[in-house]
Amino acid sequence: MAQKVLIPLDGNEVAPRFDLAAEVWLGLLADDGRVSEERTLVLPQASAEGLCRLAITEKVEVLICGAIEDEYYQYLNWKKVRVLDSVIGSRRDALQALAEGRLDSGAILVERAGTLLGAT
Repeated sequence: MAQKVLIPLDGNEVAPRFDLAAEVWLGLLADDGRVSEERTLVLPQASAEGLCRLAITEKVEVLICGAIEDEYYQYLNWKKVRVLDSVIGSRRDALQALAEGRLDSGAILVERAGTLLGAT
C-alpha cells in the first residue's frame, strides 16, 4: 500500500530545519520503493505553521524532516502524521530507506560506493 510522504527540502537534501524550509517534496511511495504523483512545491515563505497546514490538507501519512520544534512534532502526531525527525541525507536516500523499512528518527544517511550506510 502506498503512503503519502512530505519532505521539506534544502536542494536535494532533507532540510536541516522544518521551520526554515521554503521548498517541499510531496509524493506517494509504494512498498517496493516506486514513487508516483510526486511534485515539488515552492512555498511563498518558510513557515512551520504553513508546512503543518500543507501536511494536513494533503493527507500526508509520513513526514521526513530534520530538526522540528516539539510543538509541531506533537501537533502532527496528534493529527496521525508519522514524523521521522532529525534525518540527515538526500531525499532519494530517505525515501529508499523508508521503503525498505530502515528509516527511523535520527538516521544519518550516507552513501559510499553504492552502499547506503547509517539507516537504522
